[in-house]
Amino acid sequence: MSKTSRMVIVGLFAVLGFVANVHAATEGGARDKVLKGDQVCTRCHDGTESYPVFDIGKTKHGTVADGRTGSCTACHGASETHIRIPEDATERPQPTVSFGAKSKTPVAERNAQCLNCHSGAKRMLWQGSTHEQEDLACTSCHQVHAQHDKVRDKQTQPEKCFTCHKDKRNEINKASRHPIKEGKVACSDCHNPHGSAGPKLMARDTVIDTCYACHAEKRGPFLWNHQPVTEDCAICHNPHGSSNARLLKQSMPFLCQECHEPGSHQGIAPSSRTNASLALPQPDIASARQCVNCHTNLHGGNSPLNSSVNRSLVR
Repeated sequence: MSKTSRMVIVGLFAVLGFVANVHAATEGGARDKVLKGDQVCTRCHDGTESYPVFDIGKTKHGTVADGRTGSCTACHGASETHIRIPEDATERPQPTVSFGAKSKTPVAERNAQCLNCHSGAKRMLWQGSTHEQEDLACTSCHQVHAQHDKVRDKQTQPEKCFTCHKDKRNEINKASRHPIKEGKVACSDCHNPHGSAGPKLMARDTVIDTCYACHAEKRGPFLWNHQPVTEDCAICHNPHGSSNARLLKQSMPFLCQECHEPGSHQGIAPSSRTNASLALPQPDIASARQCVNCHTNLHGGNSPLNSSVNRSLVR
């Protein structure tokens, strides 16, 4: 056989092999690209789409070394009619479970796909929580295929929360606030969006326990306790931001006078008179005097003297 003939035969086999590979890919024999068994999906969905599905390989959901990692159908269902269009269909049907903004899959069914794996730890109280009652989908906050899930980053998480909680956006821009814009504090530091046993989806069972996670010096125990401190920090403070110093809901002495009613110098309207019972001068707003000029330990005091003055948390 001549050299030319051998070259023709080799070329023919190469062409036949290429055709066979194309045919195999068309029939579902394509290789997996990211997840196990994803060749059925990735022969159409690739990294050039507006929503790059391949980026899931850069997330924990795409860690093939983890035996818990599922496939495309683990979340989207079998989707047989989506893969093989029925003859009478005018357009390709949606997957069995779709998660996009225009999804017709009920929210409860979409969330059930996530809860199949994410049902414990911080998500064990999802059922009955505020967000669950409001019919909020997991994908309303989370981006599963994105390498950077904005809601799991302290820098970008608040913007995602502000999509619904618009009033909080205004509060964090006030003069006195937590360092949320700087990325040092995020909404999830205080709240558990997946459900909580405490009020307002607090990360801990009570508001004060949540605040004590950072402000441990306010916990005590003190010999003399300021009652609002043991009940709810939000009685005096607005944690999201305030125009008053120290996140106070009102400036002093007006904030104090909400509880300290007339009957002693704590509640009497500021004047230059002298309280006969205590022989103490009255606070004078005109000279910028405030309750904290005398009562410095507002969260609790440890003076051993058993007197009305010391019980009032005077240092």
